[in-house]
Amino acid sequence: MTRVLHVLDHSLPLHSGYTFRTRAILTAQQALGLDVRAITGLRHNAGGPDCEEVDGLIFHRCRGSSAGLPGWREWQEIRILADAIVNLAHEWRPDLLHAHSPALCGMAAVLAGKRLGIPVIYEIRAFWEDAAVSNGTGSAGNVKYRLTRALENRVVARAGAVVTICRGLKDDLVRRGVMADKITLSPNGVDLSLFGKSPAPDAGLARDLDLGTGPVIGFIGSFYDYEGLDDLIDAMPALIERAPDARLLLVGGGPMEQALKAQAEASAASAAIRFVGRVPHSEVERYYALIDVMAYPRKQSRLTDLVTPLKPLEAMAQGKLVAASDVGGHRELITDGVNGTLFRPDDPRDCAMALAGLLADRSQWDARRAAGRAHVAAAHDWARNVYRYQDVYQVQLGKPLHSRIRAAA
Repeated sequence: MTRVLHVLDHSLPLHSGYTFRTRAILTAQQALGLDVRAITGLRHNAGGPDCEEVDGLIFHRCRGSSAGLPGWREWQEIRILADAIVNLAHEWRPDLLHAHSPALCGMAAVLAGKRLGIPVIYEIRAFWEDAAVSNGTGSAGNVKYRLTRALENRVVARAGAVVTICRGLKDDLVRRGVMADKITLSPNGVDLSLFGKSPAPDAGLARDLDLGTGPVIGFIGSFYDYEGLDDLIDAMPALIERAPDARLLLVGGGPMEQALKAQAEASAASAAIRFVGRVPHSEVERYYALIDVMAYPRKQSRLTDLVTPLKPLEAMAQGKLVAASDVGGHRELITDGVNGTLFRPDDPRDCAMALAGLLADRSQWDARRAAGRAHVAAAHDWARNVYRYQDVYQVQLGKPLHSRIRAAA
């Protein structure tokens, strides 16, 4: 049985788009007959034992600390993680390493793979220097940005194969000089087996939130600046003029939470805006069930143009209508007027007009929902997407994988 060790920044039991994608990959690979485990770097901060089982998956924890000036501190992180990978490999003996961004994990895997003499696959989910700019923790073009980008390029050059989650990331790497045939796409996806019939709306919860008769526009996720929730709040007065009973339900939290609440309180549509805060993952479906249209008003930036988000796919899988800004990452997932609605980014008025038009014509709602679910089933179901790794692994190992996988394919 082929053994794959995944190298991660963080993992379950923490909840994020990163950890949910990881869970989906590892669970699907287990179902195919691969023997998989994962190891997390120093930035996994959930505590717990050195070896932890979560949702039937085994995670090993790298221990240690790094200090000193920027650059030296990150290099220490890389070396500590590389040593931890090697030590685990001597015990568990993986056939290959599958590292996931950021480049700190990728470089640790490259160093460990060289010492162990086993192949390394590097998967890029986002360019972390661009993510830092978009979430306000970095600046485009500064020293840290350039160093992070240089490290990413070095990992890509030294890995045996590269995987990206979308065309935007792949195209950017090709423009940097990476051969296209070195890069495989493994798009964001969902485990459709987890999304059956959506629960009925909880009338008591809707009453507690004072949602009235709706319709309800909603966002569930982290409140980062690049998500554009300020534009969504700014769109509400114009939307209320055309749909007086509409409500906006914001579930989650993050760096922009207090600023967004202050903005909402000052809005002419403040009476229509509800903040719920963070809710346990087990409760999220109750809030999805109250929402008619999931809105994703991401601002235009390198990050949002290059990277496809997971949330719209989860919404489609649950049979929700989706409205999103017309940035590159959304265009890879949404065809305007077919499985979703697109509006101009950074434009609250166009957002309001698009939402108002969608709410005014309910005759197409069922078709939109069905098209969204069908799109996910055809292109983003992990039961199918997991096979994209099969050819990459086989080439790197120089041999076919487990016979069960060949038969299942």
